[in-house]
Amino acid sequence: MTDGSVKFGALCWNQYTDWPSLFEAGVRADRLGYHSLWTWDHLYPIIGDSHGPIFEGWLVLTAWAQATSRVRIGLMVGANTFREPTLVTKMATTLDHISNGRAILGIGAAWFEEEHIGLGLRFGDGAPERLRWLGEALPVIRGMLDGTEPSASGPHYAARAARNLPPPVQAHLPILVGGGGERVTLKLVAKYADACNVGGGIESVRRKDAILREHCQAVGRDQAEIERTTGIGTVFIRDDRAEAERLFRAAFERNRIANLWKDQPVGTPEDVAERLAPYLDLGFRHLVAGIPATYDEESMTRLITDVKPILERGG
Repeated sequence: MTDGSVKFGALCWNQYTDWPSLFEAGVRADRLGYHSLWTWDHLYPIIGDSHGPIFEGWLVLTAWAQATSRVRIGLMVGANTFREPTLVTKMATTLDHISNGRAILGIGAAWFEEEHIGLGLRFGDGAPERLRWLGEALPVIRGMLDGTEPSASGPHYAARAARNLPPPVQAHLPILVGGGGERVTLKLVAKYADACNVGGGIESVRRKDAILREHCQAVGRDQAEIERTTGIGTVFIRDDRAEAERLFRAAFERNRIANLWKDQPVGTPEDVAERLAPYLDLGFRHLVAGIPATYDEESMTRLITDVKPILERGG
């Protein structure tokens, strides 16, 4: 985008919450005009105490898809280890029909060993093996979404002329690959993804974006075809900075997080805009806000009504 516009995503945490609150948070994001709506694909809580409640991601998306009308919907990001790529493609296609063409297929190699061991899911021998699995899965997913009936005979996945009928509503259902691994993950982004999600702060994002551009050049891909997204942390907005900080602390206590995250977009609308502006300078114009329970309505609202206009007029 070169018109100065900014897109916000809402990543509504599906841990340490109740269903009515999580459901309403997604409906609110649609009502407020968020561009995208996400939740995690995890089966144990991933932040704070893992011995707590969490809702399954795909079913959350399905409920949101039925109750919303505009916002794009996906997992940030799906765990490739949880399901066969052929099944994931069918699930994403079904979600695309339920949402009338608003699905995004988010996927990554997965990282949370505890939930895999606890629930009997294959975790592999380490990150390199899981990335090989992801590298096998992505061409199968892309081929099924595009209707080319791909086959696979790799060491981990097998498929034979895999059909995907009906096809997605979207002519090209986008794949978003999450993760910033510089040698493998970002190369997979360059080869297969329509969007990527990297994080770790502005310096990390700047470095990884430069490396992604190098991978695109190496594989002959136009880097401009790949939408850049980044997680901006947990957003709490008030005119009183102390009150915003209090809400931030309360949310982390509710999620049993012992150590507060640093450098978060917490404060006045001007404070938050100032923190986010460097991402726009880098060309990242799809910014995904973490929204923990209880999904503070004022913060969700003011990110769109107050912060977005500041960013779009250049501060």
